[in-house]
Amino acid sequence: MTITAERKEALIKEHGLAAGDTGSPEVQVAILTERIVNLTEHFKGHAKDNHSRRGLLTMVNKRRSLLAYLKAKDTERYEALIAKLGLRK
Repeated sequence: MTITAERKEALIKEHGLAAGDTGSPEVQVAILTERIVNLTEHFKGHAKDNHSRRGLLTMVNKRRSLLAYLKAKDTERYEALIAKLGLRK
């Protein structure tokens, strides 16, 4: 359900604006998306895990807030990010 440190470093390198950039919205959204995908797979086998489902909803709302912030600040970065991650088809 969690992501490995290696995968997290790969996401930071792929989406970060500079080396070691962990605070930019792009990196945060990419990490949240990875965790959401992992939890979605978890629920295919554990449909009644309501405690984890609450965490999933929290992550989805956090990602939505970060995407709204990025869209308001810089629409080009927002559109590039959703295209890269395959969100909002």
